[in-house]
Formats: sequence, C-alpha cells, structure tokens
Amino acid sequence: MLIHEYLPAINRLPIDKSLTKNDLITNSFQIAAENDLAMYYAPHNDYVNKHAIIILVGITPGWLQMKTAYEAFLSYKQMSLMKKLKLTKQSASFIGSMRVNLITMLNEIGLQTALGLNSVSDLFADKRNLLHTTSLLKYPVFYKDQNYTGHNPSMQHSKLLHPYLFSIFPEELQQLPDSSLIIPLGKKVDEIIRELASANIIKQPCLSGFPHPSGANGHRIKQLAQEKARLMEQLAVWSANLLIENSRD
Repeated sequence: MLIHEYLPAINRLPIDKSLTKNDLITNSFQIAAENDLAMYYAPHNDYVNKHAIIILVGITPGWLQMKTAYEAFLSYKQMSLMKKLKLTKQSASFIGSMRVNLITMLNEIGLQTALGLNSVSDLFADKRNLLHTTSLLKYPVFYKDQNYTGHNPSMQHSKLLHPYLFSIFPEELQQLPDSSLIIPLGKKVDEIIRELASANIIKQPCLSGFPHPSGANGHRIKQLAQEKARLMEQLAVWSANLLIENSRD
C-alpha cells in the first residue's frame, strides 16, 4: 500500500475547508508523470474487499472521487488505518451522478434480483460486504490536468500506465474469489478485461457489454436497451453457476 508514503503530506492538508486541485494536484501527491499524463495518489483504492462477489471496474478515479477520498479520510478520527481506508473507499467509490446512474442501470438488468436484494443501492449501503470497487488504473490519472478517459493517449501504449493494466490490476483481482463477477464500466474497460481473460491472467467471469454510466455518456440508456437481453443472459448464467458452487461448499 502506498498510503504510508503519503501520510505525512495528507496530515498537512487543511481540514477546515473544501479541498481544491491546488491542494491535491501537486508534487507532494504525484506518483509519476509521462508527457501530459500524470498519476496522483488517492487514499481509497488501497483497500481491497477480498470477499466481494461483485467487482465494479472503472478506468481511473476522477477528480471528484479523489477530492471526496481525501476529505473522507481526513474526517475519520480515532480508528485504525485499515478502517479509515475501508470507510474512505465506501465514501468515494463512483461518487456523484455516476453512482446514481450505475445503480439505476444495474437494477434495470436485474442484478439486485440475482443477489437477493431490494436494490443495487444496497451494495453501497448495508450490503457493502458483497461489493468491491476499483479501476484499471488504481490511482487518479489526469491528461493535461483533466480527467483521463483512457483513449488519448492509449493506455496500452503508455509506459506509465501499462504496468497498472497488466500487472497491478490483475494482482488486485487475484485477491478476490474466482467466482466473483467483474462488471466493466464501458467499452475501454471491457476491452482490457477481455484481453486479460484471453491471456488467462484473470479468472473471474465478466459481464461484457455494460455501458459506461457517466453522465457524459449521453447514449448510455440507448446502449443499455440494446444490450439488456444479452446482459441479463450473462447474469443468469453467472448466478446459476454461483448457486452450484455454493451448494458444493
């Protein structure tokens, strides 16, 4: 975990105001840079829920997630470091309109039914033990100081990003059950996960074809409608296999 390297700088942050890019997009938190790309530390993806059965995967944490993670971490007092990291992850993961859209879209394909829940929103509340959230790129990446989308420049061809895709991310997934369901958010994440699966680098089944839930994806509702039947079929197969596996335990 990188948290120990950045704790001194975190402890120097102001706790009486909303944090800005001037506070966080600094050399104190920069992990590495390559041309116009820069990666910065954020304290929410160091925690791994090793017993999760649903794995939601984005490209990289954005600015809102980063800001929320730092403010949440600073707000937690008088508890162990791991507890703080766990609660920080719960506060920051896919925060904002993306989480709202994500819950709506996953409810639409019936994930809540497959898990025996009233709503997928339960995964972000009292059923959080079933969920692990992460990103291909574990820490926030910015391109020309804007949220990195994974397209320009290419993740696969970046010396900075390549190890996160093909080493660090798979190592994280190896800590979770092989029966857990990976849900990639958007085509780019889907593409990388299918590449990793084809190379037998990751073992978990993947719900392929789920649209990116960002509000910037104005076609997400149409895309979900087009993919809904296939997504529900994949979900049914995974759910049936999970029941079979659990019956053997």
